[in-house]
Amino acid sequence: MRTFDLAPLYRSTVGFDRLFSMLDGFEAAPGYPPYNIERTGEDAYRVSVAVAGFADSELSLEAKENTLTIKGEKQTKDENGGEVLYQGIAARAFERVFQLADYVHVKGASLENGLLHVDLVREIPEAKKPRQIPIGAGQTKVVEAKAA
Repeated sequence: MRTFDLAPLYRSTVGFDRLFSMLDGFEAAPGYPPYNIERTGEDAYRVSVAVAGFADSELSLEAKENTLTIKGEKQTKDENGGEVLYQGIAARAFERVFQLADYVHVKGASLENGLLHVDLVREIPEAKKPRQIPIGAGQTKVVEAKAA
């Protein structure tokens, strides 16, 4: 496994601290629960997390700023009152954090067949979208004028 020293980049860049922190954190990323990230449209995405054995009441989703946090905490109870001889199904608590890009919002979530699907959409405000500027022949045109 390779390790990269990012110290020289810290000295010569300004404002990229979050990017470097994310790169440093890749090695420590937990493997449970497994997940998929897929693009479902030009500006639509879906995060699918394998949460087999968890009920919707045992899961929580929180979207705050550019972070999506999915938490699961299994309620322990004996349904049959029997003794478990082998437990291969994980019932441990987890917390999975996803960094979202600017203007990406959670559209909805659903739990089906042991998979938690979180639908995301990127909605860029009109003020941030590129616009065409008409070119006038020898005269300056005012594109948009608003009274203050």
